[in-house]
Amino acid sequence: MSSERDYISKLSTESQVVASGRPERTGDASLNPNIELSATFHAGGDIGYGRFGNASWNALESAIEVIEEGKTILFSSGLAAISAIFKTLPNGSIIVTSKNGYTGTMNLLRQITEVNSMQVRYVDVSNTEEFLTALNGANFAWIESPTNPALEVADLPRIIKAAKDQSVLVGVDNTFATGLNQKPLCMGADYSMNSVTKYLSGHSDVLMGSVSTKNEDLFNNISAVRKFHGAIPGPFEAWLALRGIRTLSLRLNKAQENAMELANRLSSHPNVDRVRYPGLPTDPHHHMAKSFMKGFGAILCIEVKGGAAAADKACESSRLVTYATSLGGVESLWERRQRWGSEAPSIPDNLVRISVGIENIEDLWADIDQALRAI
Repeated sequence: MSSERDYISKLSTESQVVASGRPERTGDASLNPNIELSATFHAGGDIGYGRFGNASWNALESAIEVIEEGKTILFSSGLAAISAIFKTLPNGSIIVTSKNGYTGTMNLLRQITEVNSMQVRYVDVSNTEEFLTALNGANFAWIESPTNPALEVADLPRIIKAAKDQSVLVGVDNTFATGLNQKPLCMGADYSMNSVTKYLSGHSDVLMGSVSTKNEDLFNNISAVRKFHGAIPGPFEAWLALRGIRTLSLRLNKAQENAMELANRLSSHPNVDRVRYPGLPTDPHHHMAKSFMKGFGAILCIEVKGGAAAADKACESSRLVTYATSLGGVESLWERRQRWGSEAPSIPDNLVRISVGIENIEDLWADIDQALRAI
């Protein structure tokens, strides 16, 4: 068995994620792990109780460990995973983060600063000098890159190194990029978080999050939060996510290919004022993203001519692309982000975030084009 693991560990990430989390190869053994539906266990083992561990979680965690290259623990949602990290910070901590980011994180930060007397320094994550200055005297840096939904790109290698030189802990929300496009832990980050809900599971049918780290002490701290705060995933959801993660590289590659083509075409559309996508050579974040990212992701944003009403009309007029929140599934979704009252005020009213799926590119283009022309 150990020789088999050694062999698999030398394969590419794409192959490892297909092979990981499988039962031992014995006669008539199942190819896939079973769903472990048990809340309690016989005494004498390592788990002890259903809130502490589950074989279905372990299988998925091992697959994510291959992608992120760090020990991984699952949570009931991406926001639960983020919350667990923040819960390990002492009262009075100073946190540096982006002024644009996932609304769940922004709301969480506002709450914990009120309750726990923490201080948050909000910066332009793409302005490296501003970020580095804000690190002085800080305890923790939370970096979302690319940001949601502004699609700004942080200089992760430089910022992480500067933070670690000052003994500042670093966490990265890796949801948009995934470990296939960038590996924060290999750059020196302490945590890499994924909303498993999105690309890793990839089918819009699971709510889940994960935290990965190379630091055993940090892992134990995060594990304690899950045990005693109760944000555990369901075994069936873990099984679904594991099935989804097998095709991550195929789905992400196709979606990125579609996103690049749509970004190019939308750049000259008469009803689009601006396209945000780091894969475009004209994008202000292109050269930074290209310097360390393997791919540019499958999220793009457009600013629709005519303002918020025009953007809403376009979203309501699509037939293939679904008007809905969330992202990272096989199907394409879009929405005007400022329809949510919690979105950052710096996000334009007419900005539409598009989560590009794996559909035929000509079908996608025809639908988006007719929807924009329906304004």
